[in-house]
Amino acid sequence: MLEFKNPIPVLTPLGGGYAIYVRESGTFENDIWAVALEEGGYVRHFRSDQITLYANATFDITKETN
Repeated sequence: MLEFKNPIPVLTPLGGGYAIYVRESGTFENDIWAVALEEGGYVRHFRSDQITLYANATFDITKETN
């Protein structure tokens, strides 16, 4: 398990939130991410294929605008 010193902003199927830790699930499985949701502060778990980084200027990841 890797706990983040600084939570990572992410987008989930339930809205925006902050990843607080990730747990490895093995070579052929998705990792499990614990995310504190912005709406209500609930902590929910998501697979790697269910979340995306919200924005990261260092890696030129920007929020998509429609």
